[in-house]
Amino acid sequence: MTKITGFDTFDVRFPTSQTLAGSDAMNPAPDYSAAYVVIRTDASDPALAGHGFAFTIGRGNDVQLAAIRLLEPFLAGQDLDEVLADLGGLGRRLVSDSPLHWLGPSCGVMHMATGAVLNACWDLAARRAGKPLWLLLAEMSPREIAGLVDFRYLSDALTSDEAIALLERGADGRPWRTAALRRDGYPAYSTAPGWLGYSDERLAALCEQAVAEGFTQVKIKVGAVRAHDERRCAIARKAVGDDIGLAIDANQVWDVPTAIEWITALAPFRPAWVEEPTAPGDVLGTAAIRRGVRPVRVATGEHVANPVMFKQLLQADAIDVMQIDACRVAGVNENIANLLLAAKFGVPVCPHAGGVGLCEIVQHLSMFDYVALSGTTQGRMIEWIDHLHEHFAAPATVTRGRYRAPEAPGASTEILPQSLAEYSYPVGLAWRDGGMA
Repeated sequence: MTKITGFDTFDVRFPTSQTLAGSDAMNPAPDYSAAYVVIRTDASDPALAGHGFAFTIGRGNDVQLAAIRLLEPFLAGQDLDEVLADLGGLGRRLVSDSPLHWLGPSCGVMHMATGAVLNACWDLAARRAGKPLWLLLAEMSPREIAGLVDFRYLSDALTSDEAIALLERGADGRPWRTAALRRDGYPAYSTAPGWLGYSDERLAALCEQAVAEGFTQVKIKVGAVRAHDERRCAIARKAVGDDIGLAIDANQVWDVPTAIEWITALAPFRPAWVEEPTAPGDVLGTAAIRRGVRPVRVATGEHVANPVMFKQLLQADAIDVMQIDACRVAGVNENIANLLLAAKFGVPVCPHAGGVGLCEIVQHLSMFDYVALSGTTQGRMIEWIDHLHEHFAAPATVTRGRYRAPEAPGASTEILPQSLAEYSYPVGLAWRDGGMA
């Protein structure tokens, strides 16, 4: 019998503020960071461990790691087979624990900690099965997948029976789509050109490079100064041409009237979508913006805390594109709920992946969605950023604008030991060069 022995946690911070990679209107100089957890077992094979993290920026790790450690007693000493056989039940126990639930409920630091731990459990489950996470999920039965979801608070929009029916429909053609995914990959778009702190010259050069590399859409950050946004959108549109998508991302900085006015001013540049135009929890405000800026599409989700919020955004006709985040909600379980909600309402999912390791893990969710649920990549793509992948044992790979399907067992969430040593805060070598905390 293999038991879970406990957690190892690491405060990992990358000094991205030094290059302004990741800069936007809300976060002008962030240090991309990971509150990283490894779930250890007493197995003779040391590789039988689960890796997960919450994406933060800088000193947020102090609080996030404390929350992750609070969850260790739920798993330490437990039989591994029993835990992995009921990850749906584990998710419900972690989310609904009374004293910890009080701190959200179902949002914020504690919810993200639950996501880190559950994602680590899924990494462990996939490693134990010898499969990449996307394939492990895709090969589960519709009833097994639906059993991962807590339908409490969702049943007015999506029932368990409806979810099973969607998954049974998605099972048709699953072997063919698995082969197609392995052959062709999954569409990506690039945010590499568009960080707000980049010069006009760098913006233009990186947009041209993205097109040359095969991306069919790029994204740039907006929201600080309207005149600057108009100039930068003109530069980006000229650089990519008329046939490439140009998305814009405001990172929550506007109120509703400002958003409508600002987006209207940028509409001549034909945005593929406008992302996070206002506070992520303002469902009715987001719906008003969508009505006010049509035909510009509205996308949001990277800071949406749970499936209930996504349910309301969909019920209110507030979004054209759902952007799930692998580490904001309570892990794989809740993101499966989000994918099912999107399938029910017919809204495409284009995940957020701008951060440490988000490209690595969220690719598995989109690939599962394609193979076993939605059955299409039409109008769907995963965000790609071009830095920090070298720190992962199984880094995400994009060629000619498409993610290649991972084949290594697990969720692609393992950070290399050398990177843990070099970027652990405050003792890592990288922090001797003046990175922000």
